[in-house]
Amino acid sequence: MRSPPSFEGKTSFGMSVFNLGNAIMGSGILGLSYAMANTGVVLFLVLLTVVAVLSSYSIHLLLKSSGIVGIRAYEQLGQRAFGTPGKMAAGIAITLQNIGAMSSYLYIVKYEFPLVIQAFLGVDNPSGEWYLNGNYLVIMVSISVILPLALMKQLGYLGYTSGFSLTCMVFFLISVIYKKFHTLCPFRVGAGATVSMGTSQSIVFQTAYTIPILAFAFVCHPEVLPIYTELKNPTKQRMQHVSNISIVVMYTMYFLAALFGYLTFYGEVESELLHTYSRLDPYDTLILCVRLAVLTAVTLTVPIVLFPVRRAIQQLFFPNKTFYWPRHIAIAVTLLTLINMLVIFAPNILGIFGIIGATSAPCLIFIFPAVFYIRIVPEEEEPMRSTPKILVSDVSYSSVQNKWRGGSWVTGVSDNFMGCPLTLPII
Repeated sequence: MRSPPSFEGKTSFGMSVFNLGNAIMGSGILGLSYAMANTGVVLFLVLLTVVAVLSSYSIHLLLKSSGIVGIRAYEQLGQRAFGTPGKMAAGIAITLQNIGAMSSYLYIVKYEFPLVIQAFLGVDNPSGEWYLNGNYLVIMVSISVILPLALMKQLGYLGYTSGFSLTCMVFFLISVIYKKFHTLCPFRVGAGATVSMGTSQSIVFQTAYTIPILAFAFVCHPEVLPIYTELKNPTKQRMQHVSNISIVVMYTMYFLAALFGYLTFYGEVESELLHTYSRLDPYDTLILCVRLAVLTAVTLTVPIVLFPVRRAIQQLFFPNKTFYWPRHIAIAVTLLTLINMLVIFAPNILGIFGIIGATSAPCLIFIFPAVFYIRIVPEEEEPMRSTPKILVSDVSYSSVQNKWRGGSWVTGVSDNFMGCPLTLPII
């Protein structure tokens, strides 16, 4: 067995938790109340628990594979397991998944930031003001906020912004709980009822819709190994603790936000929770502040998601090169320029990225960690008939099988923010 090389990590345990928590916490939290309305509280809790446990276990597989071969790069694990094709598959999956996510985040900024500004200023009839132009705003946000953070040499430096991002989402959660006790649901369940759970077929359909939402709610695997690399006093156990704490905190926030959002509106909750509040009062100051806070959180997530893409590009095209500032900056600027151009000039391309991301995300979360583990862990340590390898074989097989149901590809909105699809369908 090869012993891991020494890495000089400088990021504290707490900052690592913030970074991984920020990577996990997407705006999909806003759609969880709708998911709960579809499945019911008990089934939702069961599904949320299963996905969280599977996500934590797949991180365990990544960390164990990494520790055995002394590699802390997702793409290099792919190369160790399957050679160049494995490296290419992992790098391309990370690039497509994260570019799609970043494009969707900026798409949200483009279409929702002007509406929030308009509501705060009380502008009922915009007349072409530049500060209400989404294209200008997305460029300004990219240059003034995202780019400086994306140019950081190490991911650990983003711990402070990740902490602030999570604080924004805690504010969202507190507001949802507060609104539950200060909002009388005025929507009548009857003519506008949306979901009928009277048949087993509808239960199966709604469960198939909910699983993709929950699966994407715990996507953080491309960020795990970069965070592990920069962790101070890095050990597999210490990084597993970072992962477990992050997942438990997000699990708790997800469940509470879904529960109190659902208990406020029951079957009338929309696929994007904040839109439901806006139906009551479009100029509710608290909800406007919450929308601004969530927009801030989404914006501060982009640099975290960009780091694994830049690392994947470097692994694919510059595998043996040492750190070089001009290349580091050029990749970040190129990526942000490409993403801005997609958001401004070709927003419909996000649908394509959604489909691609729906295919790559299950690979990054479930399939790759399992097959890498099977290939990398030597048989003298764990035979193919051992319980762990049989278990991961079942997990990876089930992940592939769950994409195909009833003779058709199962799709569903995975992350939805203010009516805008985020990491769109899952196949």
